[in-house]
Order: sequence, then C-alpha cells, then structure tokens
Amino acid sequence: MPRMKRKKGDHFNLLCDIGELAGLLAGSDNIEQFLQQTVVMVARHLDAPVGSIYLYEEATRHLVLRATVGLNPAAVGKVRLSIGEGLVGKTMERKRHLREGRASGNPHFKFFEEADEARFESFLAVPLIRGDQNIGVLVVQHEQEDYFDEVDAMALRATASQLAGSVENARLMFHFQRMGSTTPVAEATDRLGLIKGESGAAGFALAPIAVFKSGHGPLLAYRPDTEFASTLAGFRKAVDNTHQQLKTLQARLAQRLPESAALIFEAHFMILKDARFVARMAEKIESGLSPPEAVRSVARYYMDLFSSSSSAYLREKTHDIEDLARRILRNLRQIGTDDTDLCSGRIVIARELFPSDVLKLASEDVRGIILVSGGVTSHVAILSRSLQIPLVIADRPDLLDLPDNTPVLVDADMGNIYVNPDREVKKRFQARETAKKRAAETTGPPPDETRTADGLRVHLMANINLLGELVLARRLRADGVGLYRTEFPFLVRSTFPSEEEQMPIYRRLIEEMAGQVVTIRTLDIGGEKNLPYLDSTVEANPELGLRSIRFSLRYGDIFAQQLRAILRAGAGAAQLRIMFPMISSIDELRQARQAVAEAAASLAVDGLEHNPTPKLGMMVELPAVLDIIDDFAAEVDFFSIGTNDFIQYMLAVDRCNKTVADYYRPYHPAVLRGIDRVVRAARCAGKEVAVCGEMGHMPVFITFLIGIGLTRFSVDPQFIPQVRRHLAALDTAMAAAFAAALLKETSLSAMKEILNTHPEACHDPNP
Repeated sequence: MPRMKRKKGDHFNLLCDIGELAGLLAGSDNIEQFLQQTVVMVARHLDAPVGSIYLYEEATRHLVLRATVGLNPAAVGKVRLSIGEGLVGKTMERKRHLREGRASGNPHFKFFEEADEARFESFLAVPLIRGDQNIGVLVVQHEQEDYFDEVDAMALRATASQLAGSVENARLMFHFQRMGSTTPVAEATDRLGLIKGESGAAGFALAPIAVFKSGHGPLLAYRPDTEFASTLAGFRKAVDNTHQQLKTLQARLAQRLPESAALIFEAHFMILKDARFVARMAEKIESGLSPPEAVRSVARYYMDLFSSSSSAYLREKTHDIEDLARRILRNLRQIGTDDTDLCSGRIVIARELFPSDVLKLASEDVRGIILVSGGVTSHVAILSRSLQIPLVIADRPDLLDLPDNTPVLVDADMGNIYVNPDREVKKRFQARETAKKRAAETTGPPPDETRTADGLRVHLMANINLLGELVLARRLRADGVGLYRTEFPFLVRSTFPSEEEQMPIYRRLIEEMAGQVVTIRTLDIGGEKNLPYLDSTVEANPELGLRSIRFSLRYGDIFAQQLRAILRAGAGAAQLRIMFPMISSIDELRQARQAVAEAAASLAVDGLEHNPTPKLGMMVELPAVLDIIDDFAAEVDFFSIGTNDFIQYMLAVDRCNKTVADYYRPYHPAVLRGIDRVVRAARCAGKEVAVCGEMGHMPVFITFLIGIGLTRFSVDPQFIPQVRRHLAALDTAMAAAFAAALLKETSLSAMKEILNTHPEACHDPNP
C-alpha cells in the first residue's frame, strides 16, 4: 500500500509547539498520564499507529518501557533493555536517531512477545538527552515498510528536544518512587533603621517582606494547627488550589518571558502528579497526623532524599520540593487565604537566589529583592534589572532575622534600605517617585541618531538579557543589539535548552530588531554563572576554570546545537554577528570559527535555511590578548570589550568578593591603557570595536572612551537615555584632552586627582 502523502511542514509546526507541551503538562492528572498523552500526541502528529517512551534507570542501567500507544499496555514496566541492546538500546548507545524500514531484518532487532510488536516493520527512534544525561528513547512504529523518511526523523528530533526537560522530571520521580519504597524561630529584630547597601537594579519599593532562609527553616516554621484546615478534604482542596495557582503563574510567566521559560514550574507539576508524593500525605492524615504536619513530614523526607544525592542536578530539586510544600501549606491555612501568592506584593530578603528563583518571584509580582551576599554584577542582579525588580545587596545577615510582613522601604537607586520607615521617610520617597514619573511623561521622543555636542556620530546599542527588553530598546531607538547574553535561556531552565528550544528565541530577537545589527554572544557560563543542573567537578577557583569559550569547546555537542540554532534563526539577516567570550589565544578563536563553519555545513546537508556567513567577533576580557591584539584584529570582524571581566582579570580581583572590592578599580592605569591599546589596534585594522560592560554607562568613563576614539557603546536599555544625554553635552576635543591626561599617569592617586576635577567623577564606583 503506498504511503499517504503529508505536508512536510505540518507536523513540524505542531510538534515544536511549546504551548501544546505546556497543556499536556498542566492538564494531566499524574506522571503516567502525562507520558501516555505525550506518546499519543507524537504518534498522532506522525500518523503512526505506535508511539512509545522508554526511560533510562540509573540504578539498573536499563531502558524501561514507561508509556505506549499501539503496543500491548501490559508490557509497560516489563520491557527492559540495556544500552546497546535491541534497536531502542542501540539508539541510546549511538546518541542519534535510528531509522529502519524493515526492523525485523536488522541484526540488532530484539523481539518482545509481551509487547505484541511483530507486525510493525517501520521503526524510528530518537534519544532523549540533556547535556551528558541519558533520559530515554522516543519511538514511533508503523506496519508499512519504509514508512518514515528523514523529514519525520527531523520532526521527531525536534519533538524530543522539546520533551526532554519534562520527561527528565518524570524519570526523576520514577527514580525517587523506587528510592522511597526502600529507604526507610529566632527572635526577630524589631527595628534596624537605615542600612546602606549597593544598588543591583534601580527602582523604589515600599512593601512588607518575605524572608527566604537556606535549609528547611521556612517550611518547617511552627504555626498552630488551628490555623490550618484539619480534614483530608481540606488537604485535597489545598492540593487542587496549588495546581491551579501554578497554572496561573505559568501562564503569567509565559507572557512576561518569551524565552519559553513558562515551563519553569514543570518540576512542581511533575511532583504533584507523583501519586506517592500526595498519597503519602493523605495516608498520614488518615492515620491521625494533622494536614500541615503531614505535608511537612513528607516534604522533609523528599528534601532529605534529594539533598543526599551525589548529583548536583538532583540536589537542586530540593528547592522545588520546598517551594511546592510551602504553597500547599499556604493553601491549607484558613486565615489570610486571599494572599495565595507566596511573595505577591512583597520585598523578598534572601541570602542567595538562583536565576530561576528570580523568575518565580517575577511571576508572583514581587516588589523588590534584598540580597545579603553577592555582587552588583552577578547575573541575579542583571536579571533583576531586565525584569525591572528593584534590588539592593547589603552585607547584613541580620536582615534574615526580620519577621515576615515587616514593612521595608528599598531605595535601589541609592542602595539604601529603611526598616520600619516612619511616615516622613515614606512621604519623602513617594513624592520623589511621583516627580520622577511626571518627568518621564514630559520627556520628548528620543532622537533618530546619537551625537556629541560637536556632531560626532556615536552608535548606541542595547545589551539584551531577556526578550522583553526589546520593546524598551526599540522605543529608545537603540542602534541594534550590541550584546545578547545567551546564557539566560540556560540559567533559567532546569536542563540544557536544545537547538529547537533556542532557535525561536534567537529568531524573535533578530525579527524584532529587523534591519539592525544583532550581536549574539555564545554561551558564557562559569564563574558566578553556574548551571545548577550541570554535574561537574567543584573547582577551587571557578573564575579561572572551565568557563565561557572553554566550556563550549570542551562540550562540542552543546556548542554545535547553539551555533546551529543561531545560524538557522539568522537566515536572511544581513547584520547577524556571533561573538565568542573569554578568548585567550588565536588557536581558540580559530577553533570557534571552525565550529561555526561546521555548523553551517551540517545545516546545508540537512537542507535547512540558515545564514552561512555571519560576522564573527570576540570579547576582549583577558590580559593575554593585549600583546597579540594586532594578530586578532587580522582575523576577526569586530571586537567588544567586556569591561567587567577585563578589570577583574587585569587586576586579579574577584568582582563579587566584598573583601577585595576596594581593589576593583576601573581607572587603574593598566586598565585604561589596555582599553586604549585595543581601540587603536581595531581602528588601525579597520575593524569595529565597542564597549559592552559597566564602564559604558558611567559618565566619567564615557568621556574617556570618546576621548580615545571609541564610538560604539552597548548598554542595558534603561541606561540609554542617560548615556545619550551625557554624549549630547560632550565636546570631543575636551574628551581627548581628558583621556590623554589619564593615559599619562602611572599611579592610582594621580588618576583620582584628575577624575575629581570632573563633575562626572561622582559616578565612579570607587571615588
């Protein structure tokens, strides 16, 4: 019988739809149902009578059939294969798709009588993999020989990429079901007054607080049982309410974060769908334990189980359990039930937060954040700026002892915290905020071009962390994107985003800045930007470890997926640029360029539209490049100076370490002379050079940079108006004289004397 014709793009569009996956995740009642609905969806879109998911068991090293449509359902949980065994095991061993037109003729074919699959000859399987984690295998089968083609294989690979994160959480819950079946308030500070900290993300907030402490403290804090529902029915209602609230938060986050971080609550959904998790609580309630204590007891058990794992990825899941249990307890409470969001309308105080935590807080409309550790250049701070959440960093652990609901005023413009502010303080700040809003409303439209007072054209571009910032960048008429930080789609997820997940993000970035320069920096993780799901050796000095381009070159598969996604997204874009971070040698640069060429070649073989010739550039961050900067200039299309890391590595100062903060000096003679050397080399070679670090929005350093001939800046969008105002008042001859004076000096004290003669010096972080 001839194969039925299908449009080749139809199932592509459907299978890659994250909305459909989110619907499956939120709409299923338990883990088994989620997996079953998933295989039904996959089989339907590929017109296949059989769809199956095999999950990998770490303990036994077996692939186990966990869901199927078309095969005998009695085989679920019984069919088991080792890696390399049968066509399914061979797929996982090869780590690439396997397509067989006549399965029974393949020497690796293994027949399972209980599955009743003898009549299905056409076989197509793809591995489910996250980084170096084996998750399982996704399979479709058909009676007709040679039914599946390479278009089907590409579609199934795309589907596997989208499903991998959710299926991984399902696999973990099966893992802990097996483990679980065999493995047996300090007094609060009333008033602290004014506390001086550092501004991490500007803004103003006045609200009651919610304190996040490490460990199980917040979850296990005592409240009398009389405050909680006391029946099993009340408990089940609390679980249902929690599920509905998570769906609402997920939808809200999807609107705010187009990066497809809407599935950030997928682990919560999967835990709720684990029959043992909820059933254990119900069993304890039925045996006489109060509902709140039952929730705490089971949550504590799971948290101890997760936290004892040798896997960093699994240990990180402890936070999901704790967060979910808090939500159930909140819904169990019979008082204050109208305040269902844990942090809605509050200022959160925490010792530390992951980027994913910040996203959850954003979904709950948190008013502000106070961190009692960290640095202003940390990625939590950058993310808070992007989400417009005021953030202050203060070295005051005693803030964690404040009782919940204590009123606090955060002046994140100046870095000040007011605990229990009096009426006069509140009135003064509210008047200031009103004046700021009025001033913003009366400001006219931005100019089409940015120029200095004497007419020098300056290209003012935007640093983009989240796609939501593009609206502001366009409204402020940025001259393109000088830096898109691709690590955020990695940092906010629980697993590595695949090529298919990354591509829509990059495509939207390019489409929304149509016709303008878009510079995409490849993955820059390591140092303070750790991926919680990446199991790697703990490094004694991570800032000097496996980070940035070193990580990408070490993990070529992850790098190739990102490059393919960028090139596919940039098909037809005339001004696409790819930038490599933390380059230290010509060899690394050439390896990275070769990786781009190989990615383009593989896309051509696959017949996928892409941009074969993007401009390629590098970040200047390491002292090692200065003596060979002319050689780099002969090989790159452009430079971008990342001043944050450039200063850190030039001066051997950890920029997030408070004890050495006074040594972090942007005006150090070696720093300014190094930047000048890069700018001169680029201009001599006729190559573009920009600054994309914090120095780019500090007025005193803008003057210096213009003075040495730099005319390209890339700053966070909210800084564009102030940078533009400073440039509009700047005379280039004065700037050149100022820069020349600084470049002559050899001591920090002499530098400071020159800086203090200029009014912009008050903006220097270390005056």
